[in-house]
Amino acid sequence: MTSETSPTAETGPRYVRLQIELIAEIVDEKALQVAALEQVRADEFLEDDERAEAVAAIEIDPTGAIAHFVDPVAMLEGIPGIELAEATWESQPVEYDPENEGWDEYDSEAEAR
Repeated sequence: MTSETSPTAETGPRYVRLQIELIAEIVDEKALQVAALEQVRADEFLEDDERAEAVAAIEIDPTGAIAHFVDPVAMLEGIPGIELAEATWESQPVEYDPENEGWDEYDSEAEAR
C-alpha cells in the first residue's frame, strides 16, 4: 500500500458503522417496567411531551423499556481517537429459540412469513 492510499494519508474524518445485535430475555417484566419509568421520569433532557410518550410506550410494551437503558456513548467512552457521531437503536420483540444455533436465520424466516 502506498502512502497515497493508506488510511493515515486520507484527510478528514473516517466513519465506521458498528452493528451490534443482542437478544435479551425479559425475566421480570414488572421490574423492567418500574426501572424504565423511573429512568424516564428522572431524565432531565426529555421534553414533557417526549416523557409522556415514553411513559405510555413503556406501560404498553416492555420491549420498549429496554431502549431507555441503552447508552451508545458509554460503549465508546474511553476509546482513544473515537468520537460518537450519531447513534440510533431500537428494541423489538423477536422469535427466539435458545436451542437453535442459527437464531439469526430463524428470526429472518419468521419475519418473512
